[in-house]
Amino acid sequence: MSTRRVFLKSTAGGAASLLLASTAKSYARILGANDRVRVGLVGFADRTQDALLPALLHHGQELGFEVVAVSDIWRIRRELGVAALTRLTGRECAGCRNNEELYERKDVDAVVIATADFQHAVHCVEAVRAGRHAYVEKPLANTMEDARAVRDAVAASGRIVQVGTQRRSGDNYLRANEYVRSGAFGAINMVEMTWNVNQPGRWRRPKLVAQMHEQDTDWTRFLVNRPRAPFDARRHIEYRLFWPYSSGIPCQWMVHQIDTVHWFTGLRRPRSVVANGGIYQWDDGRVNFDTMTAVFDYGPADGRGGFQVLYSSRMGNDAGGVKELYFSNGGTLDLDRNTVGPEGGLMQRQAEVMGLSERVLPRMTLSTAGSAVTDAGTGVDPMTSAHVRNWMECVRSGRQPNAPIVAGYDHSVALCMTIAALHTGRRVTFDDARQEVVVA
Repeated sequence: MSTRRVFLKSTAGGAASLLLASTAKSYARILGANDRVRVGLVGFADRTQDALLPALLHHGQELGFEVVAVSDIWRIRRELGVAALTRLTGRECAGCRNNEELYERKDVDAVVIATADFQHAVHCVEAVRAGRHAYVEKPLANTMEDARAVRDAVAASGRIVQVGTQRRSGDNYLRANEYVRSGAFGAINMVEMTWNVNQPGRWRRPKLVAQMHEQDTDWTRFLVNRPRAPFDARRHIEYRLFWPYSSGIPCQWMVHQIDTVHWFTGLRRPRSVVANGGIYQWDDGRVNFDTMTAVFDYGPADGRGGFQVLYSSRMGNDAGGVKELYFSNGGTLDLDRNTVGPEGGLMQRQAEVMGLSERVLPRMTLSTAGSAVTDAGTGVDPMTSAHVRNWMECVRSGRQPNAPIVAGYDHSVALCMTIAALHTGRRVTFDDARQEVVVA
């Protein structure tokens, strides 16, 4: 039985016992001291069921949040969502056929958006223009047109928006950010990142594809602003395999890791990107690559100094797993082991040749809260739980969350540059005046 099904069944009768006692008075509430924040779910697929809903329910009673509605264009998921929410909350929850119906309701103050990659920006624009706060999954956008539109809409709305790059709420990443920004690590001169799996079924949902029929969904609303196309259940369910709905690896995994580069360094985008890849293992009708490598050049606009980021990902062999290694002249920051150490640092025998001093970093541990650890209260990874909580607290206080819209915009720029490099095989830069990708 899947984790999702275990959660939905095991929490049905005991959700209340998992929730913490209310401490609402300790929070400055922008919606009023006695108001509850009523949340609608936009999309009821795996990410909502496995991670976001458990985190919302876990923190909801303490922070005064309750889930009241679900919007999903596919009837099967909508009905599953209504049944699950009604059972878990003990209240009758509404099912909306689309977001227009959701925003016609007066009992929705905020939304959690977990839809297909290419829909995130459009759905976030809808939410903030309807006056709702939003938690929106990554990637924020995979076209620059959508990225600019959502950035501007959020800025004009004054709503609290958290982008779902949850590393920004992870204890180990928070400590790493503080350490790098303190100057103790030294100047970054290289970053190596990997995300490797060997899972034939990754992003494949053949049983769900077989269950989907055109009359049970709204294909036109699924496409939002993408080109009109005939109904295709595979592209609807397995959208991660097909451009222009997703770029696959860059949209799903790369944005998480490249976002940490922006965060740790304060740099908002790469100076350039080159990339290539192919379908080398899983020739199953997909369009997006199952293997790719990208090289990012980061640094000041004048081209002096900086560092490279080498990013590689493959779906046919999982050796190496997920790695994030930052290098300086003094050693290595390893976000897999959550350690800093002298590996690769400048040793005395090499330094003295040029009249320099040894530079080696002392060993230290950043945190024991690695990504594989689960939150005992939610059953999901602690970063997602903490990230959802941070958004909830910011909705209450009016403060900006850990991953504000500008962070999402910046990872979207890097993403769009990478997509262009993969699709063209050319070196890609960025025009700051036009806020547009430039293919050399």
